[in-house]
Amino acid sequence: MRRGTTAVLTGAGISTDSGIPDYRGQGAPKRTPMTFQQFRGDAAFRRRYWAGSHVGWRMFDAAEPNDGHRMLARLEEDGHVNGIVTQNVDGLHLKAGSRRVVDLHGSMHRVVCLVCGQTFARSSIAERIAADNPWLEQPESVVMNPDGDAEIARADEFVVPDCTVCGGMLKPDIVYFGELIPTEKFEEAAGIVHTADALLIAGSSLVVNSGIRLLEQALRRRLPVIIVNRGVTKGDPRATVKIDGGASETLARIAPLLGV
Repeated sequence: MRRGTTAVLTGAGISTDSGIPDYRGQGAPKRTPMTFQQFRGDAAFRRRYWAGSHVGWRMFDAAEPNDGHRMLARLEEDGHVNGIVTQNVDGLHLKAGSRRVVDLHGSMHRVVCLVCGQTFARSSIAERIAADNPWLEQPESVVMNPDGDAEIARADEFVVPDCTVCGGMLKPDIVYFGELIPTEKFEEAAGIVHTADALLIAGSSLVVNSGIRLLEQALRRRLPVIIVNRGVTKGDPRATVKIDGGASETLARIAPLLGV
């Protein structure tokens, strides 16, 4: 990686060392995530999602960046990385100190009204949820999922928050299955790849279409592509270099080669 010329794309595999599970990693449970259509069209789905999402967000909020996140922040600070595009919604790159971060799939730390577009800090919505659902502060047992959702019993008792501006439907500001990435956000991510001389993909199996599109953009420009991931990815046959290993441990190993 030459100085100041590497774009980085990260997936769930970089956050596993921070205690956040991976959808597709070894041992990951099979599950069917809620779609945007289900969330918007069914009050029972919304209650179940908001109950689990509240508990999941508190776990995300308590998570700390690991060596992989911190190393990428240092590489950016030292001019080796020109930006990070992440498929994660945990906010750990920003928490680690990275400055130019595009969260392709949104952030668990924001909430948006689907009617008026008002955006809220997740912490303020969490306070309302805790006040309206005191039983949820001590859930029986919790299984957290990579998108910040969690499996919660008694979800049918949950009081769903609404928009304090217009009374409309609130949604965590993340891209659900069946929902499109905003055009301007993808263009921002594509701009990071377009202005780089190499692409590093860390902790992503490249199953999601957004990652493949960025990989193809890099390949069209004939950029070197380095993939670091445990197990097979959809980009392996086209990578310049594939390292089969954990994202954070591998980044920690190669950083000294760059003088970091």
